[in-house]
Amino acid sequence: MEKRKFGKEFKAKVALAAIKGDKTSAELSSMYEVHGTVINRWAKLAREQMPLIFTEKEEKDQDKEKLIEELYKRIGELSIENEWLKKKLNQ
Repeated sequence: MEKRKFGKEFKAKVALAAIKGDKTSAELSSMYEVHGTVINRWAKLAREQMPLIFTEKEEKDQDKEKLIEELYKRIGELSIENEWLKKKLNQ
């Protein structure tokens, strides 16, 4: 049995319907032909991620810049370790 794949728009529509609470999980499951557990997971994820929609762009950019800086630092550390190991291996 092949696993079904759903697009992000479909997932958002189903999650929003679940969050509204107008219909039961069983009704939504029947209506959208998706298992109730999956619908509940999508709704939970949507509720958890919703505050990110309202996060300021500047804050997002700062977080991204910090991550990039940390990654470059780690790349540098790994490059140095790699060079050191190559020298030790050749001795």
